[in-house]
Amino acid sequence: MIAETVCSAVSAAGLGIAVVTAYRRRFLAAARVAAYSLVPVGLVMTGVVGWIAGTAFSPTAWAGFGVLGVAWLLFATTRAVERRRGGSRAERRAAKTPARQDPVAPTASAPSLGPGARPAARPAAAPRATGSAEDFSDIEAILKKHGI
Repeated sequence: MIAETVCSAVSAAGLGIAVVTAYRRRFLAAARVAAYSLVPVGLVMTGVVGWIAGTAFSPTAWAGFGVLGVAWLLFATTRAVERRRGGSRAERRAAKTPARQDPVAPTASAPSLGPGARPAARPAAAPRATGSAEDFSDIEAILKKHGI
């Protein structure tokens, strides 16, 4: 009975905040607040709150949560140990057996990394008559410095 009253009060307060938010012309935020505030009433109406209240005070339920916790702890521990060792037993056994693999396929041809043919150099364009050679002297110095 008290849980239903608390959930109703929380929902009423949330709807009031949603109204104030909508009054400030923030309709998207107001709709989100209204949605969150209707959840407690929905939980009361479906009976989930009663089920949770019955579960919270049941020693059998807490023992079940303890068993689930131990199972999860065992699972997490075994996964951590497996990762540290490098896989499952079958994977470790397969890794221990030497695999016969040639570094190069038997039908591979010799590498063809001979001297490559460079494309023919294009003739340099004639310098423009509008600019003087002094304008490009600093650029030429930089290019010569870098070997270009």
